[in-house]
Amino acid sequence: MTRQHLLSPDAPQHASPLSAHQPAQLKQHLNDTSIVVAPGVFDALGASLAEQAGFDTVYLSGASLAYTQLGRPDIGLLSITEICTAMSHIRERTNLSVVVDCDTGFGNAMNVMRSVRLLERAGANAIQLEDQTYPKRCGHLRGKTLVSKSEMVGKLHAALDARESDNTLIIGRTDALGVEGTDSAIERAQAYYEAGVDMLFIEGIRGDDDISKIMAQFKGKVPIMANMVEGGDTPLQNAQALEELGFSLVIFPGALVRAITHMASRFFATLKQDGTTDAFREQMLDFKQLNDYLGTQAMLELGEQYDNR
Repeated sequence: MTRQHLLSPDAPQHASPLSAHQPAQLKQHLNDTSIVVAPGVFDALGASLAEQAGFDTVYLSGASLAYTQLGRPDIGLLSITEICTAMSHIRERTNLSVVVDCDTGFGNAMNVMRSVRLLERAGANAIQLEDQTYPKRCGHLRGKTLVSKSEMVGKLHAALDARESDNTLIIGRTDALGVEGTDSAIERAQAYYEAGVDMLFIEGIRGDDDISKIMAQFKGKVPIMANMVEGGDTPLQNAQALEELGFSLVIFPGALVRAITHMASRFFATLKQDGTTDAFREQMLDFKQLNDYLGTQAMLELGEQYDNR
């Protein structure tokens, strides 16, 4: 069984109450036998929709932030400030566990330490760091280059030293599989495991042979993360199949953006052709429905309690 428990269609749609998130929740879940399913999000609305659908964990995707905030590809254009801003907005709105894509840490070990501190204080539950050179590029694009194994080990030690709580997980990602091959990726992942990371992410897995080698080395020792990218290098599998293979967490980082882009393209084409949104109304929320979901009336009533006191 996966951790996606869909709510009833009749469940009320309203804003989540603001309360302290539970930083130990994700760490505990990863020690369970069931896989954690984390859809990719890029803002507070998407995170709240994931929460309402029954997910307990989301993945704040650097790629999705680049796609939506910049309208650009995932080629290292983001800054730590943009990621922290998105993380703080998500934390204000939801109590979900959030795994954050921190790219390369935006520089050397000192930059990594600063990035980890900022994201942890913004509410991140897990912080992912990769061994590409800076500026990086999407793990499923060609032309990636890597820092040395020793440099990355140093950066991971810096990340582990910088976190304030052991419940803030540090994820070591290697992109070596697509650059140097599977054996090199496993060698790097072993070094990152020995450095003390809480989870390993070997990007760009190509098939069953890669999975067999990876699991032979790490299954039962440390949680392993899977990445499902529609049209990417890794063959798509559902969460149950990935769980049976030994993965502890699966992310779908850019799926929401791809769905929204497809829908929005159709919406704009319809509006341009018809000069009205009428033909799209059955695929939209109306003004009242959206405000009901956002909890507008409840927030206005809360504010009124403080008027003229």
